[in-house]
Amino acid sequence: MAQGETGREGIRRVIRVVSRPGPWKRGPVLAALALLLGLFMLLHAKIPNRIGNLGSLVETFLPWFGLFIPVLLAGALWRRSASAVVALLLPVMVWLNLFGAQLGDRSHPGGDLTVAGHNVGAGNPDPAGTARVLAASGADVLALQEVTEQARGTYEKELAKAYPHHTVQGTVGLWSRLPLSDIRPVDTEMDYGPLGDAKPVEVKMTYNRALRATVATDRGPLAVYVAHLGSARVNLRAGFWTASRDRGAQALGKAVAADRNERLVLLGDLNGTTDDRAFAGLTARLRSVQTAAGDGFGFTWPASFPVVRIDQILVRGVEPESSRVLPATGSDHLPVAAGISW
Repeated sequence: MAQGETGREGIRRVIRVVSRPGPWKRGPVLAALALLLGLFMLLHAKIPNRIGNLGSLVETFLPWFGLFIPVLLAGALWRRSASAVVALLLPVMVWLNLFGAQLGDRSHPGGDLTVAGHNVGAGNPDPAGTARVLAASGADVLALQEVTEQARGTYEKELAKAYPHHTVQGTVGLWSRLPLSDIRPVDTEMDYGPLGDAKPVEVKMTYNRALRATVATDRGPLAVYVAHLGSARVNLRAGFWTASRDRGAQALGKAVAADRNERLVLLGDLNGTTDDRAFAGLTARLRSVQTAAGDGFGFTWPASFPVVRIDQILVRGVEPESSRVLPATGSDHLPVAAGISW
């Protein structure tokens, strides 16, 4: 009896071993998830915006979808699934194609001009300290957003020595070591409060949030735009709400397209990333200095733990040499600076 039971147990053990799925049949769910992740990133431009502006939301945080790759890899190794490991090659290759170039330092030494931009924050408790940090950056041209009436005098006083030329139009300002001319506001069709208020209003506000000026350099005129586009909000009712921002981006894109100056720089808090399709009108005409000559992703918001780069420096007709994120100030954004050359 004992010998018979032992024999039957041995047969059952052999059957279990033989019937156990091999490494290529294990983890079909993990393999499917890996393929879906790769296709999701590859075809992100096909995700529609009709429902909750989902496409723009995905594109805003697109680099972070790469974090799912090590999670799926850990699951594949735990399940000893060869098929899942092979399937992960798709999202790995897609992510590297999209963002691999941003992992290294693409900057070059030198540059004819340094430009910097900063959303200084309407609630900044230390505008004087913020101004000193920005002046210490060595920027030749400095663009500020969210300049309130209460803090404007402080910025003008603290920056006067380093920047003899400046203009403030509404809540945006431009300070320069070089002469400014042809200064004018730019209509970005804003219909929300001056600093990205959460609640929309029915009547178009009169606050100006963009300007254009010409900087006189020894290599010729440089058109400089400073802009602060409308806020982007996430809520259950509207999803990813970007209506005001998107109108501003379209208006700004038209202004840039119509500008006849060969050399142009746009500095601003665009409240969106350059991967977002909403900025196609700008990115089709301008280059991101961070993408071309930055070090890493250069995330700028929120300052306490940056996860996205919504503070941009875009150029046309000049060569990006370097891009960097400056030290934190009292704002919830980090300042950005870039070196450009002719």
